[in-house]
Amino acid sequence: MSGTQDLVVAGGVQQMNLIPISQAMIAGQALGFRDPFRDSPGWRTRYGDQEVSQFRSAEMIAEKWQISRLDMERFALASNERAIAAIDAGSFDAEIAAVGAFARDETPRRGTSLEKMATLEPLQAGGRVTAAVASQIADCSAALLVASDRAVREHRLVPRARIVHLSVRAADPVWMLTAPIPATQYALKKSGLRLEDIDLFEINEAFASVVLAWQRELGVDPEKINVNGGAIALGHPLGATGARLMTSLLGELERRGGRYGLLTMCEGGGQANVTIVENLRPAQGTVPSSGAKNS
Repeated sequence: MSGTQDLVVAGGVQQMNLIPISQAMIAGQALGFRDPFRDSPGWRTRYGDQEVSQFRSAEMIAEKWQISRLDMERFALASNERAIAAIDAGSFDAEIAAVGAFARDETPRRGTSLEKMATLEPLQAGGRVTAAVASQIADCSAALLVASDRAVREHRLVPRARIVHLSVRAADPVWMLTAPIPATQYALKKSGLRLEDIDLFEINEAFASVVLAWQRELGVDPEKINVNGGAIALGHPLGATGARLMTSLLGELERRGGRYGLLTMCEGGGQANVTIVENLRPAQGTVPSSGAKNS
């Protein structure tokens, strides 16, 4: 978009089993760096001394949107069942490069049930969030090739999709995980598309309450959301999650012959990124006529 590059490999790698989440912050504090929340005068002036964590945010969201523990467990069960069905059908095979004996995702819980989920203790006393309704620790690397119009012509590439819109929006950092709601609203407004125009949605399942609140607030058809499971079943390997979600979204759009897909995920202490893509494969690599503007 800036014109500084024609071909960019965009992606990431995360080894959460080796380096846990927030390890950099923990190491930094051990070396004397300040806590960006509690040790910031500006932060304390604006937000006080209240606890800031993903887990508290997930609980707050469940309470505000009246999402019960059973609602979240049903969502989590569906995520696992969808992921297992996709794996068994070979839907992910073209997306995964086998490494040694590893050629399939190991994280979906085969044989899980609402009864098993009900036995888990909540993360906080009297709470609703358990490990069953949260994203999993996972290791992954994923990458995408992003090309300019000129690079597509010069290298005779056949693009899979066109980026219709991408942006980042922010919401309250104490709530932390709600930004996909305004981010999605903004993307639809800027692109000129309606919810009904979007064939598939991928929203990262950091916690079940995040997706359910987003779905209820916007009125998105549940049958269009994370149709092959999400992070509750497949893991949330932080730096690789965005590329992994986009890869799966493109694959499913192609299988279904859908046109538009929207991807959004919470990130960075109250922010969310959002991307809308247009599938080009049904038109053999040519750009279909579109009423949406590039933005």
